[in-house]
Amino acid sequence: MTINKRKIALLIVLMLLPGVILAKHFTLVVDAGHGGRDKGALGRHSYEKDINLAVALEFGKMVERGFDDVEVVYTRDKDVYLTLQERVNVANSKNGNLFVSIHTNSLPLNAKNRTQIKGSATYTLGLHKTEENLEVAKRENSVISLEKDYTTTYQGFNPNSTESYIMFELCQNMHVEQSVDFASLVQKEFVRTAQRTDKGVRQAGFLVLARTSMPSVLVELDFICNPEEENFLASKSGCKKMAKSLYNAFEVYLGANDAKYSGNSDKEPPLKSAEEKVIEENKEKGMLADGEIIYKIQFLTSKKLLVAGSAEFMGLENVSCYKDKGLYKYTYGEAKSEKEALKILQSIRKKFKQAFIVSFKNGKRIK
Repeated sequence: MTINKRKIALLIVLMLLPGVILAKHFTLVVDAGHGGRDKGALGRHSYEKDINLAVALEFGKMVERGFDDVEVVYTRDKDVYLTLQERVNVANSKNGNLFVSIHTNSLPLNAKNRTQIKGSATYTLGLHKTEENLEVAKRENSVISLEKDYTTTYQGFNPNSTESYIMFELCQNMHVEQSVDFASLVQKEFVRTAQRTDKGVRQAGFLVLARTSMPSVLVELDFICNPEEENFLASKSGCKKMAKSLYNAFEVYLGANDAKYSGNSDKEPPLKSAEEKVIEENKEKGMLADGEIIYKIQFLTSKKLLVAGSAEFMGLENVSCYKDKGLYKYTYGEAKSEKEALKILQSIRKKFKQAFIVSFKNGKRIK
């Protein structure tokens, strides 16, 4: 009997035992963007809504086969129309642990490079840094105009007004770090597994992300307006590769957030926090008072411990490292105020667009 057959047999036995409930410990919410009368972006021979759904279902099936105690919840599993708020309601009512909204990108009909542009991008919630990011958010948010009385539902939000997006500057998302971690893993897999052009981890004001109470990302698989990319996304092999990319990223993410799936958490030697060393050294020099907060720039996350001078650091020296939930997280610089840290952040983002400020007290990361 193979391992898989033994696994299935064990599950059947457990299910037949009285009083035994196979509890799910993690809920993944998979959201196939658009649907029904909302076709999304249009290609030469396909609709965005169909590509999104095919990848979403394939991704979900892979997770269901790979993890017995992960519950996969679909906002839609067929060609139906849902409002953005209905999608959010599904995710929040199920107490999701991760929300993945799947979309396909496009450019306006009058864009000069419409049929040549390509690449995958993964978005987390935030204020757009470029006009390109804003336009993507506007396009995805514009689906609310199909809803009756959408201005009441979304408190006067106008998806086509730049002023409406100022609200995202004030959004405080407690799940930003986990969202960025997962987004980074997804982008690596899109490049490695699906051989997509990397358009990076980005931030923009997506309503569907703003209203979910869990780590959440929105992926733009590739550009349906490019005939070559459309053919890839609409094919069975392309669908499987994009879904496998999401699955691989999820597998690593889940392993990092749950030692049960990390496989080598017991074997891995404990990493002494580099931040503790810095604190101790500075205390000895009288430079840092006990309990004082220091600010650093987190710019990279890795499954493995990287040595000084690694190519992944892109020339940065004096990099610090701390370990959190099975991942090694790398920081640069040190500041005693957020204002000072912002200056460092601006320079680091030239190399690492997803970098953000983290703070430490007595050698421990604080939120």
